[in-house]
Amino acid sequence: MFPLSHSPSTTVPPLATLHWVGGIDGHLRLIDQTRLPGELVEIDCFDVEKVWEAIRSLRVRGAPAIGIAAAYGVCLGARKAIDLDDDAFFSRLDEVSCCLASSRPTAVNLRWAVERLEHVARRERGSASPDKILDLLLREAHAIAEEDRQICRAIGRHGEALMVDGQGVLTHCNAGALATADYGTALAVFFSAQQAGKRLHVYVDETRPLLQGSRLTAWELQQRGIDATLICDSMAAQVMREGRVQAVVVGADRIAANGDTANKIGTYGLALLAAAHEIPFYVAAPLSTFDLSIASGDLIPIEQRDPAEITCGFGRRTAPEGINVYNPAFDVTPARLIQAIICERGLIQLVTGESIERVISGNERK
Repeated sequence: MFPLSHSPSTTVPPLATLHWVGGIDGHLRLIDQTRLPGELVEIDCFDVEKVWEAIRSLRVRGAPAIGIAAAYGVCLGARKAIDLDDDAFFSRLDEVSCCLASSRPTAVNLRWAVERLEHVARRERGSASPDKILDLLLREAHAIAEEDRQICRAIGRHGEALMVDGQGVLTHCNAGALATADYGTALAVFFSAQQAGKRLHVYVDETRPLLQGSRLTAWELQQRGIDATLICDSMAAQVMREGRVQAVVVGADRIAANGDTANKIGTYGLALLAAAHEIPFYVAAPLSTFDLSIASGDLIPIEQRDPAEITCGFGRRTAPEGINVYNPAFDVTPARLIQAIICERGLIQLVTGESIERVISGNERK
């Protein structure tokens, strides 16, 4: 996946964003994204508490990657209870699931992955021992990771068809390999276009306040040899006005039933700018990011993060002590501003509740 490599104990891409090392007694290994781009460091998680901290502190981030990390976190947490009786084992499983779900509330993939493993465990309750259930949980976590790799490639293939050779595109935050198990979502579109021989120039928003665009996306695009230009978030309107951008492609952390989409703070503003300049605005996300239990974006919970991320970003105070701070991690883009949602089953080009339901149910028109 990245040029540098190590010697993994399982079949994974070189320096994968995250992967499981070993067998049932193994552990989760992931890139500490808080250290990029200055240092490329991997950390090992041997218990659920370490996974919780990694998700909460953004050592691992991006909706699909968070879901995969949480799935492996369930395995690590449940492992401590395999010598207990059924009731104690499932009590521990509930405790672990609640712990992981509390780490970040907006990304729906986290809850989806945890619930998927809970379903596997409940299905076997009373007919399989805790150690056998743990084996099935680990298999399911591996399946989630492998499915995500395939989904990334499918999203890339479908999105690549929207790209035109020589055009400028703009992206926000990081929806690349670092956010998933493989190519990414939004960046998968660019990587697939590159493979198809299309030359793109990607404008990368820095993505304040934690600079995932400049620290992570710019780094990934450089690793892939894709032409990229880093801009401040506030420069996007001028770059569009100058005609440098012909499309905007972003990822998503949760998509409501009507197509309203939560993504990193600043995305909504980009969608408004794109509409004002008549530039198509695309969202790339897997089906696991859709949350049909939420009717609209008004109901999506928005994570509020530590004020110090703004007042003391990266260890240096940049605001007066005692100043009030509002620090939502996400905003919501209305479906009416989205030209199409790119998912593993293709394009949802009329973004409505009906079209989304057809695609998710598998009844989309061929």
